[in-house]
Amino acid sequence: MSAPTPGADALVTLTHLTLDWPDGTRVLDDVSGSFGHGRTGLVGFNGSGKTTLLRLMAGELTPTSGAVHVAGTVATLPQQLGLDTTRTVAEALGMAPVLSAISAIEAGSLDQANFDAAEGRWGIEAEALSALAALGLLAGPELLDRQLGALSGGEVVTVGLAALQLQRADVALLDEPTNNLDRASRERLVAAVDAWPTQRSLVVVSHDTELLEHVDRVVEVHGRELRSFDGPWSVYRAAIDAEQQAAADAVQAAEQDLRRQKRDRIEAELKLAGRQRIADRDSASKRAPRIVMKTWGMQAEKSAAKHRDIHDDRLQRAESSLADAEARVREDRWVRIELPATRVPAGRTVLTLRLVGPDEVTAAPLRDVVVRGPERIALTGPNGAGKTTLLREVLGLPTRVEPVARLVGHIDEVGHLPQRIELDDDLTILETVRAAAPTVPPQQVRASLARFLFRGALAERRVAGLSGGERFRVALARVLLADPAPQLVVLDEPTNSLDVESVDQLIDALSAYEGALLVVSHDEDFLCRLGLTRRWEIRDGRLGETPVTALP
Repeated sequence: MSAPTPGADALVTLTHLTLDWPDGTRVLDDVSGSFGHGRTGLVGFNGSGKTTLLRLMAGELTPTSGAVHVAGTVATLPQQLGLDTTRTVAEALGMAPVLSAISAIEAGSLDQANFDAAEGRWGIEAEALSALAALGLLAGPELLDRQLGALSGGEVVTVGLAALQLQRADVALLDEPTNNLDRASRERLVAAVDAWPTQRSLVVVSHDTELLEHVDRVVEVHGRELRSFDGPWSVYRAAIDAEQQAAADAVQAAEQDLRRQKRDRIEAELKLAGRQRIADRDSASKRAPRIVMKTWGMQAEKSAAKHRDIHDDRLQRAESSLADAEARVREDRWVRIELPATRVPAGRTVLTLRLVGPDEVTAAPLRDVVVRGPERIALTGPNGAGKTTLLREVLGLPTRVEPVARLVGHIDEVGHLPQRIELDDDLTILETVRAAAPTVPPQQVRASLARFLFRGALAERRVAGLSGGERFRVALARVLLADPAPQLVVLDEPTNSLDVESVDQLIDALSAYEGALLVVSHDEDFLCRLGLTRRWEIRDGRLGETPVTALP
């Protein structure tokens, strides 16, 4: 592991890079490093500056000081691609001007500008459709005229990937490409990353550990450092774990040494105090001439001062060693909480659904799907299958289309964590959580918030100033600490946009949760860590059940 330093094969070089926002907030401070050929995963906590680095590399931001040098062309796949819903697929692929020029020429135009635009690119339509097909999006030329708003999240990302391939840029930048992708789309993305030309550079900002297993190196943004680890995510994680274990051992050794030095300092003071008492007694009894006694006293004071200096120096060194060791240990970020009020008896009916339409094979009557006790259920299926629609039906919310099953009934204590977290920015963390538990004493809520890593004065921070990961933790605390406590929690793609640390914290909290859980997610690693008891799948408009061990 090392700081990524500029080299002969570097395609992107960062030199003493500093960036301040207009309000004076420093985002990056004197960062230097480089990105070479091949595939690089860029990781770090939410708010650490990963997306900002990509925007600097793309030329979208100008550093406050320092420089970014890119050897060649740059293409980006931003997180917000799907938000520009009015753009057509052709525009997103960067080929709209060429298609327009070809169309004008075919209509009889003799404008030289059109011929210049079309030169060497007469087959771009077929090339684009071929690139889309290779990524799993099979369609005819009419797709190019469709607006991005009419596509699914996975289809939008597929279009973005095809655009990167068509541009053949020297450096491609991907920002959280797996967000909102279903399983099939994730697999196509991984295949595209695997096949990325080694002579070019691909930099991927992602918290998806499965995707990060397919990169050549991992670069971590931590604090104000940029560090490189050769190998995929598992190599990086093992290196960090080993480093943190060594740091924890160093802290323990430094604490022991500090205690020893403090003990030795006290013992030294006791000895000096004993000598002083003897000296005072000798002086009072005039055991020696006064001038001799004075000389002895001066010598004793010098000896005592030297003795104290030695122990003070040892004590300061021990304190300094402890501070250095503690600085190498990353802050404890584990959520440790107990939620006994969420416990559901094994036989209690939590949720009942009735499938819509008779069984097409047996023409049997409608069947009920029943959830009893603290079951943990994953709801899977391709994008657009109706997963979120079914969750809205479970929650009693209006749906725009017919769900695959209708709600018969559920327990009253239901918590919901939607894809899009909405919090009142004007409230404090404490006020936000207390709004869901108004009868619980403030001190009890404070104690629980400390378990969610909002300790002491942090609970008084306003939501507006929180990072994405902190906002998620507040939303999670609001659900799990509600009064009455939820005995059924519904989660819709909870890991989207979360860094690895926040996903771990979510797992910690859900491990303490003792009620029933219904979660929609395409993140198979996350689902495997939940301890699932059932797996539901929506496919072709029908709700079915698959074995827990089966991958979709």
